[in-house]
Amino acid sequence: MNQLVQIIIIIASVITALGTIIGCFTTIHKWILRQNKQDEDIRSIKDEQKILTTGVLACLKGLKEQGCDGPVTEAISSIEDHLNKEAHK
Repeated sequence: MNQLVQIIIIIASVITALGTIIGCFTTIHKWILRQNKQDEDIRSIKDEQKILTTGVLACLKGLKEQGCDGPVTEAISSIEDHLNKEAHK
């Protein structure tokens, strides 16, 4: 009888340990999947920002061609500097 209780306790311990290990692997797997999704989202946002920045730069250059000066010239210079720095990272 005493030996049967010990066997049941050992089996329960093994099942608990396996459940804990599987739970840890599942948690790590979900975290990795979430990180990959965030990486994809960040890539998409950066692509969209690049398009928007290029459009703003084109608009500013159009304003400069029409004779606008001052803040337009500063903004063009600032955007071009930023794009240049980003291209060399």
